[in-house]
Amino acid sequence: MPTFAFKGRNRLNELVTGEREAATQDELRALLRREQIVMTQASEKGREISIPKLGTRKKVKAKELAVFTRQFSVMIDAGLPLVQCLDILAEQQLNAFFKDVLRQVRQSVEEGSTLFAALQKHPKVFDSLFTHMVEAGETGGVLDLILQRLATLIEKVVKLKRSIVSASIYPAAVITVAIGAIAIIMIVVIPQFEQIFLGLLGPGEALPLPTRIVMSISGFIAGWGGLTTLVVLIASAVGIRTYYKTPKGRWQIDALLLKTPIFGSILRKVAVARFSRILSTLLSSGVPILQSLDITAKTAGNVIIEDAILKVRAGVERGENFVDPLKATNVFPHMVGQMIGVGEQTGALDAMLGKIADFYEEEVDTAIADLLGLMEPVLIAFLGVTIGGIVISMYLPLFSLIGKLAGGAK
Repeated sequence: MPTFAFKGRNRLNELVTGEREAATQDELRALLRREQIVMTQASEKGREISIPKLGTRKKVKAKELAVFTRQFSVMIDAGLPLVQCLDILAEQQLNAFFKDVLRQVRQSVEEGSTLFAALQKHPKVFDSLFTHMVEAGETGGVLDLILQRLATLIEKVVKLKRSIVSASIYPAAVITVAIGAIAIIMIVVIPQFEQIFLGLLGPGEALPLPTRIVMSISGFIAGWGGLTTLVVLIASAVGIRTYYKTPKGRWQIDALLLKTPIFGSILRKVAVARFSRILSTLLSSGVPILQSLDITAKTAGNVIIEDAILKVRAGVERGENFVDPLKATNVFPHMVGQMIGVGEQTGALDAMLGKIADFYEEEVDTAIADLLGLMEPVLIAFLGVTIGGIVISMYLPLFSLIGKLAGGAK
């Protein structure tokens, strides 16, 4: 059994150090707890230096966080102690990084920290939205209810993202297959036809114009032109991504995305749905409106929407009502401003925001379904025209040759 060197504090808050034999650090912590010592640090003797495992995923997916939050709320509602809930949830996690984070949270709570403060130490896993809702739940004594709302919110956000990703899979797959097929035809098949046609041409004869165009494109792709184009595309993608990380670049690109035909409308609806859902959840959980707007702005996902929300916050802070600065931004649809105005007048702003979120989430689903319905025939037509045009251009010289042979036979 390994020996651990530990540091801790007793019930008089005095520093205690020593060594104990235990199978694991968890067993050591339980052993010291029976001695009324709260362990703060421990290391196995002779194994203080460790090499981190390669390939460990230091990220928690939104779906994992949603499942954790839902289970956490059920356990709290069942009356289990907070430390025991965290202990159980940590042990059942398959994600090693998430398991380690939950163990650290449990240790902080065990040492007397609030759950809010313990979660704040891990901003990569628990963002400001999560931690401030937990703080509201702890303060109001309704942590189980807040966790249920938080789990529902995360699940809806995950569903919204999944619908967008699902909409992009089909066209991306079709375009990838099309590019691959056209590249193979241009690099492998067309050069073979070119050699045959050039061998059949007589003095002063020329191939049809479409055939020459296709052969020129084939020669460009098969030579350095194809590689150059690929390098330019990759460099452009890296350049755009780097530019997007700058404040000016992010502003310009986000503004351009919102103005893009068809896609811009969907992105605006997604932003409105996300804004309404998060703000509704925060307000109904008891988070102050100014703090709620701060958190909602940070999670907007688009700097134009974020700036509009911060302008609304500034107006509310000056004593204005909610709806006037919202309409002044000219970012949110007119209907959203009207509904929020009604919600504000009736004192049911959180409920009205929830209805707006429901409406726009359905609008996003409908818009994505319509877009997929439109893209399918467009992609099929594109493939037919492109590949059909290549095939026909290759058959034109054969038609000419057959015509000549038929004329000579007569």
